[in-house]
Amino acid sequence: MNIQEYFGRISFNKPHKDADLQTLTAILEHHIQTIPFENLSMHCGEAIELDLQSTYDKIVRKKRGGWCLETNHLLFWALQELGYDVCVLGANSYEPAEKGYTDEINHILLKVVIKGEPYIVDAGFGGAYQMWQPLMLISGKDQPQGPGIFHFMEENGTWYLEKVKRKHYIPEDSNNAFPDTPELGNIRKIYRFTLEPRHIDDFKELNAYLQVSPDNILQKKSICSLQTTSGVLALVGWTLTEMKYNYTEDMDLVNITTLTDEEVEKTLKDKFNIILENKLVP
Repeated sequence: MNIQEYFGRISFNKPHKDADLQTLTAILEHHIQTIPFENLSMHCGEAIELDLQSTYDKIVRKKRGGWCLETNHLLFWALQELGYDVCVLGANSYEPAEKGYTDEINHILLKVVIKGEPYIVDAGFGGAYQMWQPLMLISGKDQPQGPGIFHFMEENGTWYLEKVKRKHYIPEDSNNAFPDTPELGNIRKIYRFTLEPRHIDDFKELNAYLQVSPDNILQKKSICSLQTTSGVLALVGWTLTEMKYNYTEDMDLVNITTLTDEEVEKTLKDKFNIILENKLVP
């Protein structure tokens, strides 16, 4: 495992003498624009291992992506190698359909402290709620980024991450209605967490459970999403969504295409740079 090999994987070739915010921001942006958030292993009959060597081989050497347990674990390793003060945290993600947070912790994220200031770094949420830059851990402060305005709220030691949603413009020829057309100023809850440091081993049970539980969304849908310089690409099942942020003022452009089985494989290769070893069942 080699930090230069990881940098090659994320196309990062800037000087990085210091473990500073500028370098952290650049690494996160390169990471999320080259490493997809994906759960395709589950839909290809491949087991997902949580040890760092397996994750490194899969993402760096085989040029795959991964879900939060993999991609944030890899980022944690890289930041540690570079001398950052970084720790793993656990979060309960918000389930819009249930109108509440999950009972069990089902997401990992990172806290990085730079010159005494804490930041939240998360390369593993994917889709339209993926942060593009580290977020200052401050309650009640709006933090605008490409995807929208993020903010944290803190209550009795529990932190809540939320995002202000933009409206969506869907051209007529899109052959699918996007399920989420928010009014301006609509808040989307993302997850809640505490600052209790965790270890990757704390998530082994979760990793095993998510691969067998029929109830979770990762089992129900094959997902692959990748951040671009202007928005996000997402392939869910046979549905490819291409979103361009802030296409016009406070509006995101959304194009939706339904693919055939043959097009799914080609799209994974052309748009996500993923070549699977085993047959995907979308």
